[in-house]
Amino acid sequence: MNIIVTANYEVLSETAANRIAEVIKNKPNAVLGLATGSTPIGLYKKLVTYNKENLIDFSRVTTFNLDEYIGIPASHTQSYRYFMDYHLFNHINIDYQKTHVPNGMAKDIQAECEAYDEMLRGHGGIDIQVLGIGNNGHIGFNEPGSALTVGTHVTELAQGTIEANSRFFSTREEVPTQAITMGIGDIMKAREVILLASGITKADIISRLLEDKIDTYIPASLLQAHPHVTVIVDQLAGQLI
Repeated sequence: MNIIVTANYEVLSETAANRIAEVIKNKPNAVLGLATGSTPIGLYKKLVTYNKENLIDFSRVTTFNLDEYIGIPASHTQSYRYFMDYHLFNHINIDYQKTHVPNGMAKDIQAECEAYDEMLRGHGGIDIQVLGIGNNGHIGFNEPGSALTVGTHVTELAQGTIEANSRFFSTREEVPTQAITMGIGDIMKAREVILLASGITKADIISRLLEDKIDTYIPASLLQAHPHVTVIVDQLAGQLI
């Protein structure tokens, strides 16, 4: 596991964007695994700039997002499809049909999970997966527990996750309590992983992540078993390393 501590969030975002740009230049039809949340916003802003400056071309790229809330439509301003369109897809030359986000409004959610995994397999897997990390160590919406699920599945969101997400909704009652998420197995199959963390609130979990042990109650710790992981943090998130 490679650790990069950057001077600030701007450098963190640029470092991650440069790596993704390199992957796309080396493989123009790359499959990207993407994440939502506040941390990757700077990364996506950089990628938009690179695309507008003709430094990278997304025309043959395919993307798969980690997760989506169950029960809110793609048009909802807090859906992850909306997030990706707003921050990235609407501003780059990507084929929109090649951008994949789970459908949280599917009539048959289990069938949606199975179809998502089938699409992942059909595209040959993910070349580089972007991850954030929750304060409790979740990646995607793989929450801490005694056991973790391999493939795409429905997950009950932890209370801490619901509380953290409530700031994005008008009332706490509006916050979804379930989501579709790629499983740990899906993430571990990616050929490369970059995990991003910014800010003092992530310092403790980043320190725990880098301890020499794997613990299902810190789902991100399973990344220690992955052969090609880079953790990119700013100074605040990395201060306990």
